[in-house]
Amino acid sequence: MEGKKTGLYDVHVGLGAQIVSFGGYLMPLKYTSILEEHRRVRRSVGVFDVSHMGEFIVSGPGAQDFVNRMTVNDVASLGIYQVQYSAMLYDHGGIVDDLLVYRLPDRYMLVVNAANLDKDFRWLQDHCPNQVELKNVSDDITLLAVQGPCSDHVVEKLTDVNLNNINYYWCAEGTIAGVPSIISRTGYTGEIGWELYVDRKHSESLWNAVMTAGKDYEIGPVGLGARDTLRLEMKYCLYGNDISQDTNPLEAGLAWITKLEKGDFIGRDAVQKVKDQGVTRRLVGMELLEKAFPRPHYPIIKNGETVGDITSGTVSPMLEKGICLGYVAADYTKVGTELAVQIRGKDVPAVVIKPPFYKDSSLSKKS
Repeated sequence: MEGKKTGLYDVHVGLGAQIVSFGGYLMPLKYTSILEEHRRVRRSVGVFDVSHMGEFIVSGPGAQDFVNRMTVNDVASLGIYQVQYSAMLYDHGGIVDDLLVYRLPDRYMLVVNAANLDKDFRWLQDHCPNQVELKNVSDDITLLAVQGPCSDHVVEKLTDVNLNNINYYWCAEGTIAGVPSIISRTGYTGEIGWELYVDRKHSESLWNAVMTAGKDYEIGPVGLGARDTLRLEMKYCLYGNDISQDTNPLEAGLAWITKLEKGDFIGRDAVQKVKDQGVTRRLVGMELLEKAFPRPHYPIIKNGETVGDITSGTVSPMLEKGICLGYVAADYTKVGTELAVQIRGKDVPAVVIKPPFYKDSSLSKKS
């Protein structure tokens, strides 16, 4: 098996993790079981190595205008140390990638998906004006995600930064376990959580410090398997499954981050056309009404006819029922609509739900 290694690869191997190739990296799929790791994050706290994510630094006098032109959300609205969920589009309105935009005092940081890292950087380079400096610092950064209802108690042991002053989707620069860090109240699980950016050379010391600080809360490592089931319970999109160059943000349920009124950005005209004409399909969440395991590419059925297909699916570890996302014809997207998923030749009844699937997360309680 070939792939790049994060600064924590040897730690994962030492813990007995099942290693898989993901986004060009050798990453832990699980350490014990996906079910156990998933429930740990929902009930207490878990730690993920997400150092495979890409980080680009954008600076210079035209940085704000450049990032605003390249992304769909309104970068000009960001306060210093605020974080924004956004996406980049192709001219035809398809999605290049979804990403986070950090506004720091003297620069912007873009955090992109590992599988799209090289593609994204080339896309940005191709459009970057001379007065803007664009740097790919992905190989220099280790990123840990500490997630779960007890994550505040773990991280506060490791920093002098007052975590109570950092709101959701904001960050601070300070020290974590004695080393310089960006400490960000963000995550991909739907739980209260933190993402910690440090220099790669501090990978193992940070990991060990986090694990020691979390002992009282039964902290444990969490792999990509539970990361996927956690995000799916919240109806968070995964690039390559739920969004791609063949989907536009309006049909993907990302109209809330697509600020057509902010001015010109790449793909704006195509998205405006879709809005004017109306979408023909939408991404919806569905619960199965019988015991079954929905998987990507299974057909979605209405009255015996295929009206869409599944993009992501699993059996929810918390709800213990099949849940899935999929694009269906616009006529069948209303909450409560009865559909079916074709699984091994059988039409398993399903219903469109209001997201998220899991409604009892610590983040939802806090907000």
